[in-house]
This record gives sequence, structure tokens and C-alpha cells, in this order.
Amino acid sequence: MTTNTGKVLSVNVGTVREFEYGGRPAKSAIWKSPAAGRIAARGVNLAGDDQADRKAHGGPDKALYAYAVEDVRWWEQEIGRSLAYGEFGENLTTEGIEVNSALIGEHWEIGTTVVEVSEPRIPCWRLGVRMNDHLFPRRFTIAVRPGTYLRIVVEGDMGAGDKIRVVERPDHDLTIRDVFRIYTRDRNEAGRLLAVPRMSESWRRWANDLLQKVEDRPADAAEPGCC
Repeated sequence: MTTNTGKVLSVNVGTVREFEYGGRPAKSAIWKSPAAGRIAARGVNLAGDDQADRKAHGGPDKALYAYAVEDVRWWEQEIGRSLAYGEFGENLTTEGIEVNSALIGEHWEIGTTVVEVSEPRIPCWRLGVRMNDHLFPRRFTIAVRPGTYLRIVVEGDMGAGDKIRVVERPDHDLTIRDVFRIYTRDRNEAGRLLAVPRMSESWRRWANDLLQKVEDRPADAAEPGCC
């Protein structure tokens, strides 16, 4: 049963860090930490937050990333250690709201901000670095607990303890978990993505290109982006 309310346990932000990966210099802002007080949500970001690779991360469709504490607790049992808020690189650690079962285009009111559910998180090597397990992206994929990216629809501010209210739900049944599942294992259902008006343009291109490939028409299928 889908719930209409939840709350924010933590708002997490982080800036770009430099590190070594495979013997080469790399950058990422996946390290997020809980922020105190009210945090402004403006444009395509939270105040104090950043992304290192703007081609794959961030932008209007990936302004914020929400991950449920219920999934965090599940992972704690799986990996045998406690996990801090923000450890999955999430901006919002939530409780009570159906993050993975949220519909594409669903609107949430958080504090004075309104956000829109946009797309699932596709894991890449950076998540493996953050979790100190290079196989973790594969484990994350198998678990089908992706969390959701959010667009900022109405700018405002938010903070820990804020209620999350679902204020608008579109008339379709495509969830965040569905998109993730279709991408990772059930690509024969890719056409479902094209029927949803608020589907991200990158995902629409991916689905369209995949269908063109199936029909033996030339296409340069572009991946929708990771993390």
C-alpha cells in the first residue's frame, strides 16, 4: 500500500573531493553529510551541495536524491555494519514515504519546497568507492532498491524533521522501481517509458533508441546516466 506522507530524517550535502581510483586521479561529491538548520533548494541543487561530473550527475532531473531509511536498515543487515545518513550519497534520508514505489511525475511537498519524482539512481563505480566495495554497484542493482532523483518544482527550503506530503499523483502506474527493473533486466518493457509524459528526456531517448535497435533500425543508444 502506497503511503501519502513521510518525513525527512536528514538533509545531506557535500562538495567535490579528489581521490585516486585505479591509479588515476578522480573526483566525486558522493560523500554527503547531514546539514544543520534549514537548507535552501534553488535551481538544480541544495545549498552547499555539488556534483563533480555534470554530464552524468546533477542537472534539473537530478537536483536531489532521496533514499529511504527503511532501505538503509535493510542494507545494514546485508553488509553487517551500521550506515550513517548520507552514506549512499543521498541528499534526503526519508522515513515512511514509498520512495521506490513513487510514480514518475509524483509531487512531494517538503518544507516550503515542492519536488517531483523524476528517475531512479543507476549505480556506477563511485558508489563502490563510497561503500569501499567495488562489487557494491552490482549488489545495489540486484537488490532493486534504487531510491529516486527529484526535480525542484517550487523553490524553498527544507530541514530534518520536515513532513513529506504527496500532493499530486499522476494517472499512470510506472514507478521508480519499474524504471530501474526495466533498465537492468526487463528491457522488453522499454516502451512503457515512452507513455509517461514526465519521463526524463534522457530516459525517453534511451527507450526509443533501444526500441529502434530491436526493430533493426540504426540508432546510437545513449545510456541515461549513472549515480
